[in-house]
Amino acid sequence: MIGAGVAGLACAVELSARGFAVEVLERAATLGEGACSWKAGGMLAPWCEAATTDEAVTRLGAPSIDWWDHHFAGTVRNGSLVVAPARDTADLTRFAQRTSRHEWIDRDRLAALEPDLAGRFRRALFFPDEAHLDPRKALAALAEALAARGVPIRFGVEAEPTSAGGGLVVDCRGLAAREALPDLRGVRGEMLMVRTHDVTLSRPVRLLHPRIPLYIVPRSEGLFMVGATMIESEERRAVSVRSAVELLNAAYTLHPAFGEAEIVELAADLRPAFPDNLPQVRRSGHVLHANGLFRHGFLLSPWLAGEVADAVLQETRDEDLPERRRA
Repeated sequence: MIGAGVAGLACAVELSARGFAVEVLERAATLGEGACSWKAGGMLAPWCEAATTDEAVTRLGAPSIDWWDHHFAGTVRNGSLVVAPARDTADLTRFAQRTSRHEWIDRDRLAALEPDLAGRFRRALFFPDEAHLDPRKALAALAEALAARGVPIRFGVEAEPTSAGGGLVVDCRGLAAREALPDLRGVRGEMLMVRTHDVTLSRPVRLLHPRIPLYIVPRSEGLFMVGATMIESEERRAVSVRSAVELLNAAYTLHPAFGEAEIVELAADLRPAFPDNLPQVRRSGHVLHANGLFRHGFLLSPWLAGEVADAVLQETRDEDLPERRRA
């Protein structure tokens, strides 16, 4: 296994659970260093995602909530909310028409769910079956689970899939795998982390924006992740002023107390995506390429891991077939 982002760790967990011997190689020195999943929002929102993505994201992503609940105790199943300023209520209606498994709620129900949003929005959409998690804690939990199973993660190791020995190689390197996956592209995303104890949220809140859908995800100790832009660009540079202003404005629009929040982190990265924005598992010789999670890393990585494990299982069965025929 090459790559210790969410794809690589999820694949390693799934393969280990099915009885395969696994070793994870990661070129970074520490967990999360350089991985776009380290900067993810961590929303497990398959029904919300239907507003802007292929229906396959909902179908393949819905079971991931149970998968994460099983593998990470910090998974929070409080649902998610979608709101819009009064001038943009038509956008809320369109969002509802494109999605499912939601409830229209009024300002009183919204206040009951999120007291700090009382009186701020007239209507909202509540998706009760969705969930969220802290990506950094979730990755650490997967790494700890692998260690408990005796699966080593070797950091600081630069490995090429075609030259790695020891059997079948699963390549989960993201954009670093472009030499083998020429149709893979990078989609730029930017996020910020703020801290305030003047606002409390129990679930992710999406604020519909005329240009860019924005969301705010609560973390522990007063932290909130605000994200994320989606730009068809492969520039690896710091967060732009324009994006930072839009993210900050979204937080302030949700609640003015965010105007006094402390900015803890600004970060940008490139998400690996295929032309259809859906993940794939491709076989090339003794290498399985698992890639293309786009902006659905935590939502679709359990499905991707299952596909990889099924492919490896089929490979081992095919290798054993001549022996069975001779028996």
